[in-house]
Amino acid sequence: RMAREGYAVLAPHLFSSKHVPAGMTAENIQLTMQFMMSLPPEKQRDMGFVQEQLSKYDASKRGAIQSIMGVMFNLPRPKLADELVAGVDYLNSLSSVKAGKIGSVGFCFGGAMSAELACSGKTAATVIFYGQNPEPVERVRNINGPILGLYGAVDKRINEHLHELVKAFVDYDKIFEIVVYRGAAHAFFNNTGRNYNEEAARDAWERVKAFFSKNLQN
Repeated sequence: RMAREGYAVLAPHLFSSKHVPAGMTAENIQLTMQFMMSLPPEKQRDMGFVQEQLSKYDASKRGAIQSIMGVMFNLPRPKLADELVAGVDYLNSLSSVKAGKIGSVGFCFGGAMSAELACSGKTAATVIFYGQNPEPVERVRNINGPILGLYGAVDKRINEHLHELVKAFVDYDKIFEIVVYRGAAHAFFNNTGRNYNEEAARDAWERVKAFFSKNLQN
């Protein structure tokens, strides 16, 4: 989508990083995401319910899902962010790219990584779609450029720490906008998932385009 808007785009495949266990295959990740998206948002942190639903899968698929879920919550985000920084450096080296005008956008885990990259101070504009906060959140002091955060109001797991991010932005005098969409759940932008919210997704996309146009093109 961003390429169609005229931007040079780099989409790193972080799950192929040497810092990520080999079991993070596209097939297993897709299986796990399908499982997670099949759970009602309010039940995704209910481990009893999660295990009950997992028991409906055969042993092979159940093991794959459990393995991916275990890895996803323990990925070495700082090391992966270093790889994203290398990507920024590469983009800045291209004659077709306006050096210093690099933005980032990510969704879910990608949203968390967009925030992690921003904390390197390497980006001029940052978009976070329902991603976890940087760890520790005080690292936002290093962010250069404005931040746009887009969240679903029903996304309890992510939103329970959102106030900490907002406080850090205020404490470190960052330029930011946080939008929380009423009735929208986690992954509301994913038009292939059960949580897709067309109204929220359309509005969010228009905001992203305007945000990058203002901060990267001008």
